[in-house]
Amino acid sequence: MIDMDKAGGKAGDKTGRPNQKRRTRKDLLQAAARLMKQGRKPSLEEIAEEALVSRATAYRYFPNVEALLLEAPLDLAIPDAEEIFRDGPAKDPVARLELVDTAFHDMILENEKPLRLMLAKALERGAASDEDDLPGRQNRRSPLIEAALAPARGAMRPASLDMLEKALALIIGSEAMIVCKDVLQIDDAEARKVKRWAIRALVDAARKPRA
Repeated sequence: MIDMDKAGGKAGDKTGRPNQKRRTRKDLLQAAARLMKQGRKPSLEEIAEEALVSRATAYRYFPNVEALLLEAPLDLAIPDAEEIFRDGPAKDPVARLELVDTAFHDMILENEKPLRLMLAKALERGAASDEDDLPGRQNRRSPLIEAALAPARGAMRPASLDMLEKALALIIGSEAMIVCKDVLQIDDAEARKVKRWAIRALVDAARKPRA
């Protein structure tokens, strides 16, 4: 068995190792999803074998099989970039980002309970774990945000684009839902309106020339 958590990157590689760890976590989620599609409730050991990693590696990323089986279907619920942008605008970054936000927003509404449970487990693991280099969450939003902004890359300074991508990650995703529902206590229509305003404001700020 090839343990992919140990295969890529050299010691001290600050880029390769984090990327490899994210891929290993993604491999475990995808392996769990494949086994669940067969109508099974696999063990963590079976999922590790399917993902071609060791049992010990699987336990480093997920404390138990319940946490993994909870997150795997959610990982599949996010459409990919090709699906999101298939009939959408080719260039307008705001319109493209709104498509990404809608995809996340709709998925969150359909899966609110398991998403809240997943967030709770991630917070518990983050508080208990001493392995700071392990990803506690799967970053599903950044690749879609980057795809939405791809046509606008030539129109923004690299530093502004980088800051914009990071700022948008605060607006698009499950945490924004928690703020809108639990903190602000606003309804779904207003939540969508607030996020659309924030998306446009952030893009406008990134487009401004350096003062």
